[in-house]
Amino acid sequence: MNNDIFNQDSLLRYYETHADTWRLIAAELESAIEQAVSVLPSRPIVRGRIKSFKSYYEKHLRILKAGVDSAAGPPRITDLMGIRIVCPFIEDLSIVENLLREQFEFVEVERKGGYTFREFGYESTHLLIKIPGVIIEKGGETDCEVAEVQIRTILQDAWAEVEHELVYKAEFTPFDTPMKRKLAAVNASLSLADIIFQEIRTYQRQLNGELGKRRESFYQKIEESTDSLLFTEEHAAKTEIPEAGASKPLSPENASIDDLLLSALYAHNENRFDEAIALYSRILELKPDDAISSLIYKHRGMANFARSHYDDAIGDFSHTLELDAKSYKAAYYRGVVHSVLKQYSEAIDDFTRSLTINPYQSFCLFRRGQSYYHIGDYPQALADCEASLAIESKNETVLKFREMLQLKLKM
Repeated sequence: MNNDIFNQDSLLRYYETHADTWRLIAAELESAIEQAVSVLPSRPIVRGRIKSFKSYYEKHLRILKAGVDSAAGPPRITDLMGIRIVCPFIEDLSIVENLLREQFEFVEVERKGGYTFREFGYESTHLLIKIPGVIIEKGGETDCEVAEVQIRTILQDAWAEVEHELVYKAEFTPFDTPMKRKLAAVNASLSLADIIFQEIRTYQRQLNGELGKRRESFYQKIEESTDSLLFTEEHAAKTEIPEAGASKPLSPENASIDDLLLSALYAHNENRFDEAIALYSRILELKPDDAISSLIYKHRGMANFARSHYDDAIGDFSHTLELDAKSYKAAYYRGVVHSVLKQYSEAIDDFTRSLTINPYQSFCLFRRGQSYYHIGDYPQALADCEASLAIESKNETVLKFREMLQLKLKM
């Protein structure tokens, strides 16, 4: 048996000889992994480290005491260089693992967790990856060819840190059943919080997706209703009503506002406007706070506009502005409805109000320019057109409008 393996001074010299190389390789590996996962919108936190000598020595002894043959030299410590990736959401864990699989050679995958309700312990995915040759060439040769990568959520990481102090590093660990239950309860609470955060994230994605569809169809309706008045020889094509897919059923009476809103958006996006308006109205009957009410009035106004109930739409957008005077979109939408009704002075007032709140709206400037055009104020229409192009210079519709105005003004 090689006695130097148990000699702390010998191991310290070995450690100090290689530590700088390990640190450089860990830093390069951290940078490479950070680049690999940077495509994720949630932007996981990536941290690299090497084991301290104390941890290195203790791990060294534990391996030897486990009966590893020491004749061939120091035992192989695979987590000498480690990278921890901390993600906000559970769904990120598998995405990160797949991103790493595309960039690195996996040696081993271990998924920690799977405890019973009576147990406590941290959950984590541990990967052993082969350190790329280009990084070893840059850092220098080392006796270690692999590094450990741990992938966790923020809450899994928090529990792992606490559990490491309370259980792993402590000389005395709780064996009393009530204390174990308390630890298990804390761990279960954190796991439940992770699940709830993921559910909220999934719901937000659904909601944002439906909101995106609703905006797209609404803007197309605006173009059809206003641009066709401007370019009479080139009417926009009418929107085809899509075939209804697996529509969401009406929510029960005790449904939450979030559930009602999502159901309303599904109905709205499937052009079932009467159903959507009924759901928006049910939400308003629940008397939510002003911020939510203003949002619902705005959505209901868009649905009323989509079914060409213009007076109802104006009423809804007006309610939005009463509750939220800074809603530049509601002012813009009301201006659109006025312009469809050929109430151009009222439309100009609404577009101006919207631009006073948020002046960086190329589309609002364009619509106000249209209204000025229809009342014969071509110089002001051209000024709005130029201002719109200053924000969005390649808008073909606005460029065409400018050509029309220049001909009118014989420029």
